[in-house]
Amino acid sequence: MTNLNCFGRHRRRTAPQFTDSRSELFSRPLHSRINGWSLPLHFFQLLAWIIYSFMAIVGFGIYVPLLPAPWSSAAYALMGTAFVLHLLTHVAAVTIDPADLSVRTRKDYSSPMPVFDNTKHQHVIHNLHCTLCEVDVGPKAKHCSSCNKCIADFDHHCKWLNNCVGGRNYWFFFITICSAVVGMLLLVLVVLFVFIEHYVNPSVLRTAPQFQTVKANVSWLVFLPVAPLETSSIGLLTLAFITVLLALAALLLLCHLLCFHIYLLSQGISTYEYIVRKRQSPTAQEKEQVPPALPSNGVTAQSLGPLESPGNCDAPLSSRSCTFKLEERGQTSARLPEPICAELEEVNEERRLEYSSGSPAQVIAAEPVMSLPAGWKPQTPGRGVEKPAEGRPIVQDPLGSSIMDAAVVHQQLMTETQTQYLGFTEQMP
Repeated sequence: MTNLNCFGRHRRRTAPQFTDSRSELFSRPLHSRINGWSLPLHFFQLLAWIIYSFMAIVGFGIYVPLLPAPWSSAAYALMGTAFVLHLLTHVAAVTIDPADLSVRTRKDYSSPMPVFDNTKHQHVIHNLHCTLCEVDVGPKAKHCSSCNKCIADFDHHCKWLNNCVGGRNYWFFFITICSAVVGMLLLVLVVLFVFIEHYVNPSVLRTAPQFQTVKANVSWLVFLPVAPLETSSIGLLTLAFITVLLALAALLLLCHLLCFHIYLLSQGISTYEYIVRKRQSPTAQEKEQVPPALPSNGVTAQSLGPLESPGNCDAPLSSRSCTFKLEERGQTSARLPEPICAELEEVNEERRLEYSSGSPAQVIAAEPVMSLPAGWKPQTPGRGVEKPAEGRPIVQDPLGSSIMDAAVVHQQLMTETQTQYLGFTEQMP
């Protein structure tokens, strides 16, 4: 039977070949990683070892031998302890398998990991049972997707170690950070001392016996005393500048990481728990986006208190004009004729009687205010509109709301009063 082939692809293929969708028909089971040495190695892991090697070679091979006798011995002791401790704890943190005890007891790392079926289980770990590792795990165990196994007391997956940080290797990881901070700090101090003494008193740095064979005073020796090599002053200082910049950048990252884990230890939580809490707690922007509570429909004009009407009834006004002066800041002044002033005084008297049993008057500062007429009442939806008393203006919200702005009420009252007065003056002989 002939096997049909179209452009190098089988026609009876039942799974997508190149796709990033999670709903693939087929996904190849992956093996679990044993520790940080399992392939593939991460780029950050290789970068960490390159930086460590560079700092050790430059520090112990070039700059520490240039120190005078008392300081060179102290530098070898302190820096040597920090670098050796960092090497041992770093290797231990990478080598230790942080998996849960049940996983290390029953799991065969040579066999592929079964595929997770989310139609049967919502989570990988359900009721302290991992459906992928097929074992019962501890309460703080989490299944790492990078290592593809359950980690006991899971903290986080460290790319610099290429391994998970859990209960078994957390303290090795913590001591690795501390020793790296101390070693980098000591190296920066040594390089700065050499850099400064090179310009102040270079003879202090040339106390080694090998410098007696150097003819020119501008030449320097490196890798003392095992394999002395002659170099120039510019090369020595350029390498010192690069070393200090690289060490300061590493110190910035390491100090930030160290302070963060000291904070986690003081709070008694892990990195994973900290991230979960940060995701669950609302941010400041989300709190600002929450709309303020609106007032209830039962709030009426009485809750705002009676409004004042400072009308100037004593000032004269011409018979053909009515002037109102509204100011944005301050009170409202008006010049009204005697008939309208008498009507307003009657309205104010009725308002005092109506609100005498209510709460004390509220005055809205910095806003032009005006008294509400006795015939006006807030309208509620579904009820009829009451007719105002004859000869008195009524103010009603066109949208039917029971709350109106004081400035709007004042403007409408002024318009109605001016219209009535103009009509009254035109009717006069």
